[in-house]
Amino acid sequence: MRKLTFGMNLSLDGYIAAPGDDIGWSVPSDELFQWWSDRVAETGLALYGRKLWETMNSHWPTAAQQPGVTPAEIEFARRWLDMPKAVFSSTIGTVDGNARLVTGDAVAEITRLKAEDGGPLDIGGATLAAAAMRAGLIDEYILATAPVLVGGGTPFFTALDNWVNLTLVETRTFPDGVLLTRYETRR
Repeated sequence: MRKLTFGMNLSLDGYIAAPGDDIGWSVPSDELFQWWSDRVAETGLALYGRKLWETMNSHWPTAAQQPGVTPAEIEFARRWLDMPKAVFSSTIGTVDGNARLVTGDAVAEITRLKAEDGGPLDIGGATLAAAAMRAGLIDEYILATAPVLVGGGTPFFTALDNWVNLTLVETRTFPDGVLLTRYETRR
């Protein structure tokens, strides 16, 4: 069975985006950016909700050609383009690049993908991750918590019907005071 991980940058008060989808506060240090890039290189399949897909796909396919691009950004762009992706949406008709569109029941498809052989699965996008979280499908949570309070916006965690017990498996401090914590779900 494949492992499903939900990880994102978030504010200390638990938001992945401030009101108005503002993520300006979450620009990672070079070291944290490299950590995320290495995760992308290890991902067997990334599962994206529409909004996160549109954000990532509007930048990374052409990032390597932008003025002032760094070697780390070029490496991330290559890794991101090479990584297989499944985009879950009922409002868009097509996706491009190394992605396929999933329009049906997200929980059923994620359950099916987890049962397949292959590399680890990463899930991104608040709505999609919330559905997987409520269904008990997430095996690991990665929180890169920035020392900022944004006061509202898009929460990392969704409301749950039942408790989810977790085991802390890693903590690491990055420059700028970002604390990375990884938790595995106790089953």
